[in-house]
Amino acid sequence: MAVTRMDNVGIVVADLDAAIRFFAELGLTLEGRMPIEGEWAGRVTGVRGQRVEIAMMRTPDGHGRLELSRFIAPALASDHRTAPVNSLGYLRVMFTVDDIDDTVARLGRLGATVVDSVVDYQDIYRLCYIRGPEGILIGLAQQLGERGSRQDPMEQSR
Repeated sequence: MAVTRMDNVGIVVADLDAAIRFFAELGLTLEGRMPIEGEWAGRVTGVRGQRVEIAMMRTPDGHGRLELSRFIAPALASDHRTAPVNSLGYLRVMFTVDDIDDTVARLGRLGATVVDSVVDYQDIYRLCYIRGPEGILIGLAQQLGERGSRQDPMEQSR
């Protein structure tokens, strides 16, 4: 049996309200917010006694979701928010946007910063990484012209 879809990507945050505002400004829609706790939840995650508040954010196309989680208990085990892009493990989520300059400006008003610069990739995409609230790393890609509609930048570079 093959995977039928990717349901969501999870990001743990300290300030759930700020993360919701950030991703809403990016264009995602809050689907719901709720507490998660109980013996069943600890059996799924391996973190017994967990109490978590989650918010599910949906992408405009309706196919992708981000699950933002704020742990109330137990205390956070580690912090990877400032890890550089060549670190092992989860790194970032990349979003396609209509206008990268406008998106960077709007997210900048919420404290986001471009990691280095916005670059032009072979006249196919404009790309950048930004750090949002709490150092969350995301990628932004703006398609340029017809060539960009056929391939994503990661496939083309292989």
